[in-house]
Amino acid sequence: MAIEVFNRREVKYMLTTEDKDALLAIIGNYMDSDQFNKDGKTYPISNLYLDTPSDELIIKSLEKPVFKEKIRLRSYGQVSLDDKVFLESKKKFDGVVNKRRTNFILRDVYRYFEDGTIPQNPVGPNGKPLKMNYQVMSEIDYIMHFYPLKPRVFISYDRLAFFEKGNSDFRLTIDTNIQSRRTDLRLDSPAYGDQLLQEGQWLMEAKAFKAFPLWFVRFLSERKLYKTSFSKYGTEFKKYSGRNR
Repeated sequence: MAIEVFNRREVKYMLTTEDKDALLAIIGNYMDSDQFNKDGKTYPISNLYLDTPSDELIIKSLEKPVFKEKIRLRSYGQVSLDDKVFLESKKKFDGVVNKRRTNFILRDVYRYFEDGTIPQNPVGPNGKPLKMNYQVMSEIDYIMHFYPLKPRVFISYDRLAFFEKGNSDFRLTIDTNIQSRRTDLRLDSPAYGDQLLQEGQWLMEAKAFKAFPLWFVRFLSERKLYKTSFSKYGTEFKKYSGRNR
C-alpha cells in the first residue's frame, strides 16, 4: 500500500555525472534500491502542477515564505485513463515538508478538474474498489476551490531512488532528464518538453525527518557538494516568465 502521509526535511544538491557515479559506487553498502528501479535503471515520473491563471502559488513560492504549498497530480510513467494516479498536496513550513496524497483514477481526476465531482466508491484498473483517502481529498478540495486551481504545467523526469537499510526515515532520489511544457497537460500523453537541466547534471534530494547519516555527510564533504534551492516548478516558471516578458 502506498504511503499517503509524509513529514520530512528535504535538501537538494546538484551533481555532475562523476558525482552521481561516485555515489552509486558506494550506495549499495548503505541503502536499498527502490522497488521501481529495475536492474539499477531509472523509472519515469510525470506530474501536472496546478496553479491559478496568474500563477499565484509558484510566484509566492519563489518569494521563499516560511509557509508554502502546492497541488500536483502524479503518475509513474505514461498512464491510461483507467490507471491509478496520485493527487497530492505538498506543504512546507520552516523547512519541514508535509506531503499528503490520495489514490485516483485518471479519468475521474480529469472530471474532478472540470466540474469538481469527487468520485464515490471508484473502481480501480483491476476491477477492485479503489481506496481513496477522503480526509486528504477534503483538504485538497478546499485548497483547489480556495484559489481556484487548474493544471498549468507538465513536468516529467527519470528517477533513481534509495532507502537506507534498516531506516526508512532516510531516502535519496536522483533525477535526470527533467522536462516541462505548458501545453498538452495530460498524464496519458507521452513525456516531452523543454529540458530544465544542463547535460550531465543530476538533481539529488536527501529526505529525512532526523539527521542525515554520517556516511552521507562524509560523501558530501569529500565531493564538496553544497545544498541548492533548485525547484523544478520554480525553474520552469522562471524560464517561462522570462520568455513571455
